[in-house]
Amino acid sequence: MVKKVAILGGGVAGLSAAHELIIRGYEVSVYEFKNIPGGKARSMPYVGSGTDGRKDLPGEHGFRLFPRFYRHVIDTLKRIPYENGYVYDNLMEVTRLDIATYTAPLLPLLAKIEFSLDNFLVVLKDLFDNGLGLTVEDIEQYGRKMWQVMTSCDERIRDEYNLIDWWNFIEADQQSPAFQKIFAGFTKTLVACQSKIANTQTVGPVAVQMTLDITTPGTSFVRLLNGPTNDKWINPWLAFLQEHGVDYHLAAKVESINCADGVIRGATITENGQTFDIEADYYIAAFPVEVMGKFVTDAMLQADPSLAGVQKLVDSVAWMNGIQYYLKEELPITHGHVIYLDAPWSLTSVSQKQFWPDVDLSQYGDGTVKGVLSVDISDWDTPGILFGKSATYCTAEEIKAEVWAQMKKSLNVDGAVILEDEVLHSWFLDTDIQFENPEQACTNMEPLLINRVGTWDLRPEAYTAIPNLFLAADYVRTNTNLATMEGANEAARRAVNAILKQDNSTEEPCEIWDMYTFELWNIDVLKPYHHHDKRRFEKGLPWDGKLF
Repeated sequence: MVKKVAILGGGVAGLSAAHELIIRGYEVSVYEFKNIPGGKARSMPYVGSGTDGRKDLPGEHGFRLFPRFYRHVIDTLKRIPYENGYVYDNLMEVTRLDIATYTAPLLPLLAKIEFSLDNFLVVLKDLFDNGLGLTVEDIEQYGRKMWQVMTSCDERIRDEYNLIDWWNFIEADQQSPAFQKIFAGFTKTLVACQSKIANTQTVGPVAVQMTLDITTPGTSFVRLLNGPTNDKWINPWLAFLQEHGVDYHLAAKVESINCADGVIRGATITENGQTFDIEADYYIAAFPVEVMGKFVTDAMLQADPSLAGVQKLVDSVAWMNGIQYYLKEELPITHGHVIYLDAPWSLTSVSQKQFWPDVDLSQYGDGTVKGVLSVDISDWDTPGILFGKSATYCTAEEIKAEVWAQMKKSLNVDGAVILEDEVLHSWFLDTDIQFENPEQACTNMEPLLINRVGTWDLRPEAYTAIPNLFLAADYVRTNTNLATMEGANEAARRAVNAILKQDNSTEEPCEIWDMYTFELWNIDVLKPYHHHDKRRFEKGLPWDGKLF
C-alpha cells in the first residue's frame, strides 16, 4: 500500500523532502503558508513595478550563494531538469571577494585563484600588505586557531567547542583591533550574529573550510545563480515535483498539528478561506524553528520531552534580510561579493546583472533598469551613520537611505567615485520586514537561526519519539550544522531516511555527506591528529596539536 506523507512547510526543506519521497514511491502533499514557493530561498516580484506589460522587477529575501563545500543541495540541483540540462548548470562561479572600508580603496581577494604571476602577487599582497592593518602576528594567530580546529577530534568539536564562543576561542581580546574586526567580525556577515554569541562548533569548521576553499587554486569558493532564484531554481523544481505527483498547496496555513495518544492524528489547514483537517501516515514538519516552536503542544511534549528544546531555540534567532537597488546603469563593482567591513549594519553586496547573462532587464519594470545591486543586511541592532538608529527602528525609506550611505562611504574612498546617487532608479526591501506600527520596531517574518553557545543539546534529530512525526529544517542536528539551505536539505534527507527505516523500506536511503573534511589536505595527514586528540579528550586533557 502506498503511504501518504504530509509535509508542513514548502521551503527548501519541504521541497527537498518531497523530492526524495516522491521518487521513492510515496504519496506526497505539501502545505506552504506563503503564496510563493521556496521559503527563505525564494525570489519575489517588486509588485507594481512592471509597466506596459513588462514583468515586475525581481526581488530577493537575500541573494543566494552556493559555497564550494555544499554537497546535499548541490546533489539535488543536479537532479532537477532545466531546459536541456539541469538546474545545476545555472550556477556561475565568482572570481572575487572584495573588502570595502571607510579608509582604503577596495581590497581584492581572489575567490578563484588561477595560476599566474599577477594572481600570485595579489595573494602576497592580501597576506602581507593588505591595507587592513593586519600584522604577520595576526595572521599567524588566525592560522594557529584554524589548525586547532582542523586537528581536533569530532567529539571535542561537538562537546567542548559547542560551549565556547568564537571570540574567546580565537582569543580576540588579546589581538589587534584589525584582527578583531576581520577574524571576529566576519561572523555577523556569515551567520548574522556576533562572535561573542556564535559557538565555535559551528563557526570554526565553516571558517576553516571557507579559508581553505578561498586559497585552493582552480575553482571558486562560491557560486551564484545566473538569474532570479525562482526562475532558475524553485519554479523548475516545483514543476518537476508536480509532474511526478506532488500535491503542492500555496497560501495554505497550518493552524495546528494534532497529537493524541503519542501519535499525530492530523493537521488543521486553512486554504482559500476554508479550514479543514488532513490525515496522513507520516508528517514532516518543515517549518523554521520560530514557527515550529508554536506548534509544540503539551501532548507532543508528553510523547517526546526533547521537543522542549525546540521551544527554547525560538529565542536563538537574528535577522539577515535583503534589499535590492535597481540601477540606471550596470555597475559591476567586482565579479563577486563585497564585504563592507566598516559598515555598522554588516553589509554584503553582489552586482547581480553580470551573473545574469540571459536576463533581459528591459523586459522588467519600466524597461530602463540596467543593473541590480543586491545587498544583505546582517546587523539590525547597531545604530547607523545617517539617523543614529538601528535598522529595526528605521522606516523602509530610512533603511534604503542608510544602506546606500554606508555603501557610498565604503566605496567612494581616496577620490574614487564608484557609487553615485544619480545611478539609482528604485529599490525594493524584503517583504518579510513588516512595519505595522511606525512608533515601534519593525518585525521580521523570517529570522535566521543562530547556533548560540550551548544550543547543540537543544537541537533535535530529524526523527522524534512520536513515531509518525519527523522534522526537516535548518535547526535539526546535521553535519552541515549551519542555518542554510544546505542544512535544510540535509535535514530533509535525514527525515526521509527515518521514514524509510520506519517502513522497513527496501528503497535506497538518501545520501548524507560528511562536511568540513578540509579537502585541501590529504585526509590521511589529519587522521593521526584526530586519533591523538580523541585519546586526550577521553582523558579530559586539552587539545595540544601534537601527533604523539
